[in-house]
Amino acid sequence: MGEPARHSGLEADGHPGRAAERTGSAADGRGPGRRAARTVRRFAAALGAVLALVPAVPAGAQPAGGARPAAETAVSAEFPVVMTIETVNKPVAVPNGTVTITGHVTNAGKSVLKSAHAAVRKPWSGKPLTTRSDLAEVSSRGNPLGRDGVDLDSPQYALNELGPGQSQPYTLSVAVSDLQLSGEGVYELAVDAWGSTADNQRDRPLGIARTFLPYDPGSTGAQPSKLTTLWPLVHAPVLAAQTMSDNDQTVSVLRDDSLAAEFAPGGRLYELVETGSALPGLTWVVDPDLLDTAFAMTRPYRVQKPGTEKKAAKEDNTVAGTGSAAASAWLEKLRAAVAKPGSQVVALPYADPDIASIAHNAAELPGVDAALGKAATAGRLTVEGRLSVDTRSDVAWPYQGYLDQQIAAMAQRTGSSLVLVNGASLPEPDALKYTPTAVRPIGNGQNAVVADEAVSALFEKDLKTPQEQTLAVQQFLAETFVISRQEPQNPRGLLVMPPRDLTADTARALATAVQAAQAGKWVEPVKLDVLAQGPADPKANAAVPAATDYPSQARASELPSSALTDTVKIQSDLDILMRVLTLPQRVRGPFSAAMVRSMSTEWRAQAPQGSVYRDGVAGYLAELTKAVYVPKKNVITFAGDTGVLQVSVRNDLTQPVTNLKLVLLPSQANRLKIRPAEELVLPASQSVTLRFPAEAQNNGPVSVTAQLWTTGPNPQKYGEPQVFRVEVTSVTNGVLYVFAGGLVLLLLAALRFFRQRKRRVGDDGDEPLGDEPLGDEPLDDAPAAGDGAAPTEEAADRAEPGTADGDGPQGPERGGAAQTPRGSVADGRDRATSDEKVGP
Repeated sequence: MGEPARHSGLEADGHPGRAAERTGSAADGRGPGRRAARTVRRFAAALGAVLALVPAVPAGAQPAGGARPAAETAVSAEFPVVMTIETVNKPVAVPNGTVTITGHVTNAGKSVLKSAHAAVRKPWSGKPLTTRSDLAEVSSRGNPLGRDGVDLDSPQYALNELGPGQSQPYTLSVAVSDLQLSGEGVYELAVDAWGSTADNQRDRPLGIARTFLPYDPGSTGAQPSKLTTLWPLVHAPVLAAQTMSDNDQTVSVLRDDSLAAEFAPGGRLYELVETGSALPGLTWVVDPDLLDTAFAMTRPYRVQKPGTEKKAAKEDNTVAGTGSAAASAWLEKLRAAVAKPGSQVVALPYADPDIASIAHNAAELPGVDAALGKAATAGRLTVEGRLSVDTRSDVAWPYQGYLDQQIAAMAQRTGSSLVLVNGASLPEPDALKYTPTAVRPIGNGQNAVVADEAVSALFEKDLKTPQEQTLAVQQFLAETFVISRQEPQNPRGLLVMPPRDLTADTARALATAVQAAQAGKWVEPVKLDVLAQGPADPKANAAVPAATDYPSQARASELPSSALTDTVKIQSDLDILMRVLTLPQRVRGPFSAAMVRSMSTEWRAQAPQGSVYRDGVAGYLAELTKAVYVPKKNVITFAGDTGVLQVSVRNDLTQPVTNLKLVLLPSQANRLKIRPAEELVLPASQSVTLRFPAEAQNNGPVSVTAQLWTTGPNPQKYGEPQVFRVEVTSVTNGVLYVFAGGLVLLLLAALRFFRQRKRRVGDDGDEPLGDEPLGDEPLDDAPAAGDGAAPTEEAADRAEPGTADGDGPQGPERGGAAQTPRGSVADGRDRATSDEKVGP
């Protein structure tokens, strides 16, 4: 029997295939043609050496776009097989060890596979990949190439004939010694399928899968890299601004019950705590709002029914929550995990506000700095209180770590001295041939801790399949191993930044990778403080990019300026409501928190839900404000010149309100004068009727606007105005008497003057002097004072103004006892009124 045929896949490079077709059992690959096969192998090695001299990426350079798992073979008639590597039982190879690889072979072509087998390829040169550019070049390969190495004679896994679409698992266990690794380092680990198809009988490589295999024969004295791994615990806000009362207890209201499943075993947040608790030196990055929500769920709570976000929570529009037991257990589990030695907790600002969106779209809005400052303080206090640990709260984590000058300035304004940054925002200069440490001074007293872009990119998506998880783990090990050997005596500081919505599967893969690298002793897990206190590399890029360099895909998902403006306005509307409440603490806390939740970074991935949440908060605040109002009234009939307007104010809140006044403003002040009313106090769930003295000057309708105002410094309008009409149906006789009486007196005086003049002319024949006093004799034709006619001149002179009924005391100089006409005030005006209470 001949030696098993070995091959390198030269056909993939366009070179001739083996000189003779392989014959014999597909299971062991033995048959004639040893000499031809050996010749081909030698040619392949030579060709591979030539190709290796022309790398795809300049040596030592950081790969553009970050590292990625090895590319899959492009399916074609020539390469119809899709290979996967799903497990590598020994992520790090050691001398005298064995590496077992499992995966699947799938016929993705249109023809039957014939006489095919799977085999492990020995690295083409037996030399390690020494630069990150080498790793990037391997990851970028597609179809089988000569520089992928040659198949080992053994083991080989015989495959059945596979029709189109059929798949078969394989298992290959290879001795490390058979790989002929030349020394410590990272090597390509490739598995291919070799055979023929029904429509192409040529024996050839059909497909390939690649990954990496670090080889660690023992300690070389290299210093391990300090590795900080962020472990985010965040969730989109679910606590609503509404609360309910049950047996004198405040009951929290949630917009949905999604956290009940996440806190339970198998849920995302449960698995994050379960996985993270096994990792040393972990940095937990926690949204305080999540802790408050979990705490609220430990008690009975209610969940809004869809479409009721703007309504006050009641029994008929909410349902009972189901996650109390799970929330209680999760909080206890988390407290135990973060208390482990070497761990650290970073408290995000409360509800994780999106500082990138705010910096770009709302930086100059009044109240933004104050809101973010309060969020930072509340975040620290909440985390410390809920978890009973010390926290760090001066850390800014902009969306996906992207940084520009506006974001850095906003972080500084809110007190953040440390910024977590994506390596894409601070790329390394081309001249730098190694990976610098993560810490960078970026000016104004701030430091950035820059995540390695290539390493962090491995865990950006949900690694659901074993294949995805294995490829990410092996490439993480390869990247960190190469970094640690770039300058063995100058240890690096590395930051791994997974996404905020880190999934359970991805978290397990990340934990596996960190533990394997730690076991290999080329990384040392440390908390964020240790990494941040390390020395900065003066050659590293620390220039914060301009806002114009901010990634377009990140800008496209920002919260718009209109949404942020409306959110900030919630605070001003809330401040007005706080002025009038006698128990403001019932409302201030829930609404202040809800306002910050409205700006949460988590809405980036859930824009429609974020819009619904913001609308719900604003709508509910408006409903609370409108609960104190002037009931609608169309017309008030005012049947007189003076009287009292009675207007009601209603309080439908469950607490008293004060510091309010009602102002009635007529559209024509010259026709209707209304005196101001006193400040009012409204008991809970009751109405109060206010009395406004008024004076009408003319008949006809007058429009009146009733507006509530706050009292005290800087009074503000409260609620919507209510407009009604006052119908003045009869300005009373007293008013008419005044005008008529005045006219009569003028006529009588003229007549009297004429008669006296005539008499004197008759007696003396002389004209009277112009300043001569008139006589006192009575006017024969003047009506009596008590007849309801106009008063005499003397009666008018004796009336005392300002009395209620015109009967006031007479002056001592007056000798008469003339009385004011009945039903009139002292100035002769009729006092008939039409007092009407404003009804609902």
